[in-house]
Amino acid sequence: MLSLMSEPTETRRERAARRAGEFPPAPEPLPRPVLDSHTHLDLTVSEAGVPGGGSADDPIAAAVGVAATVGVDRLVQVGVDVASSRWGADIADSHPAVLATVALHPNEAPRLADLDEALREIESLAARDRVRGIGETGMDFFRTGDEGRAAQEESFRAHIAIAKRYDRALVIHDREAHADVLRILDAEGAPDTVVLHCFSGDADFARECVRRGFLLSFAGTVTFGSAGALREAAALTPVDQILVETDAPYLTPMPHRGRPNASYLIPLTVRSLAATTGTDLDELCAAISATGDRVFGPW
Repeated sequence: MLSLMSEPTETRRERAARRAGEFPPAPEPLPRPVLDSHTHLDLTVSEAGVPGGGSADDPIAAAVGVAATVGVDRLVQVGVDVASSRWGADIADSHPAVLATVALHPNEAPRLADLDEALREIESLAARDRVRGIGETGMDFFRTGDEGRAAQEESFRAHIAIAKRYDRALVIHDREAHADVLRILDAEGAPDTVVLHCFSGDADFARECVRRGFLLSFAGTVTFGSAGALREAAALTPVDQILVETDAPYLTPMPHRGRPNASYLIPLTVRSLAATTGTDLDELCAAISATGDRVFGPW
């Protein structure tokens, strides 16, 4: 007893700091299966580890498995550069629950010494059967200044063309660039299927996207207390134009904001969206699942 009492105890601040790096507990499973329409399995495993404490021997299988236990049975692995796009395409070939998208992230484009060569690599990957989307591409005025915007726009226009040539969904990263994203899509002619990843606009921007037939994919940000405008946007979006995503390992939904994210936490965002939109949870799950199949094709 004396030895136990003499051991140092963890302070509340120390415990909070330790837990900040841990994956949260699994939420209650969903009544119907849904997909995670946008995740970064490579970054999740490298930056946060294996969700659910699964085997490090096959971390992707472990991440897919823990997601399936709560009703997230399909994942879309998203590329941000040539290396991650190639990796994602290979992972999709070897894991039946995973499909891939390929692209150069808008913040990557201005850094490249040879943008044209990188785009040729992306186009070669776009032809692969289990690559079902071109993204994430788009415009980002938060992290890239004026000096990089011409390269971003050139890259975005090239990705739009690739999506149309290969009949793939276009997955858009839009950060503080709403008007320019719409301007470029209108000028180039949008592909048949456009997904606004981690939708971040207000109700007016949502109306413009919905009017054009775009899909709005909501991440854990829709659960944040400060996201009232985002919930207004979700509330006016038709249920058949809604997707849900993690953007893991980032944007972890409440009440676990600040801890690592993974696909198994999708139920928290889906339940928040059900409450926001006034949609029955079972109905919303069915709609998200059907939309995922329509956008990315059968797994």
